Amino acid sequence: MPPGNTWQRGSGGDVVRGQIVYLHAFDVGSEVAPARVDSVVSRRPDGAPRKSAGPMNAAVVEPLVTDVCPAPISVAGYATLPIVRVYEIGVVTVTFCVPGVAGELSEWHRFHRPTTADGRSLPNVARDLCREMCDRLGPALRDPVGVGEPEPYTVFCVTDLGGECAPADWLETHERAVAGLLNDTGPDRLSPDQLAETFRHRRSFGIGDLVVPDWEAALVVDRAGDFDAVLQVFEFANLQLEELRVLDATLDRHLDRAYDHLARRPGLWPGRWAAVLRELRRLRVDASKLADGVTNVTKFVGDWYLARLYLAIRERFHLDDWRASVDQRVAQLDRVYELIRGEVSEQRMFALELLIAILIALELVLAFLVRS
Repeated sequence: MPPGNTWQRGSGGDVVRGQIVYLHAFDVGSEVAPARVDSVVSRRPDGAPRKSAGPMNAAVVEPLVTDVCPAPISVAGYATLPIVRVYEIGVVTVTFCVPGVAGELSEWHRFHRPTTADGRSLPNVARDLCREMCDRLGPALRDPVGVGEPEPYTVFCVTDLGGECAPADWLETHERAVAGLLNDTGPDRLSPDQLAETFRHRRSFGIGDLVVPDWEAALVVDRAGDFDAVLQVFEFANLQLEELRVLDATLDRHLDRAYDHLARRPGLWPGRWAAVLRELRRLRVDASKLADGVTNVTKFVGDWYLARLYLAIRERFHLDDWRASVDQRVAQLDRVYELIRGEVSEQRMFALELLIAILIALELVLAFLVRS
């Protein structure tokens, strides 16, 4: 424990020990070309090894780059080495792990929004690290969109509950404290309905572990300290949420533009509308491809534990609802595309008929002049 971070035992609860993991996902482009990564990224250290999040036949996408920052960063007084990962679907994740945390659960609330030694917030630090990685990727990053706001998520990992009781038994006696921590609010303010909602997706594999995923944070208890596979599942779900949200917002913007074009009838010579149709056609293909790529980041299906955990996190993050929203936007783009194409076809036919009428009129005039 760093100097100056001595904990005082409060009036209620036990001192728990563990680590806190901060996940940040950034959408930075349409995709990263695997064949060009080696030529533009000077070093690709493996970083800390991670256990597979599934059985041998499970489809799990590995990052193209796993880069451990060489210099530690002080977060809330604790030294951490950020890990930057690059995924082929155009996502960069930045992870901070704060080790050696101890104290009552009420004292862990301060880790919801920690700052570094120079006063910066973790999202800002993560954004700078992501921007550095994008600069290193260079031409390997296709259709770069810049580095915007990340999708953050906090995982409280506990190895010592302050006693020998099983995690499930411990949770029964610390229900309100855990719910208060995950919701970042006073435990006494939470209603019974909110308590039930907080623990609706809790999962466990053995008597020594427990996972409680919530919208902005999760509690993971494992006496053995084996968090890698569970954290990998959270990282996958978090980057899927980031990609689907960005894609949904992008489609909204393009739909607004498409409706504006549709409100303006094409002129007599609708050549400029060809560019609009090409853009809509490209966007339809790109959106469908990206949505499928995000969904296929992992195919956690079956009855094995991590698949059930992923399904619980997916429901908590409303990933299916976000995917349905994206599919709805793509379907709306299809309808707008067909409407604009119909308008353009009508105007082209009108222009063609007008041209034919003009040619016939010219032919009659010329014939009259010749006879005269």
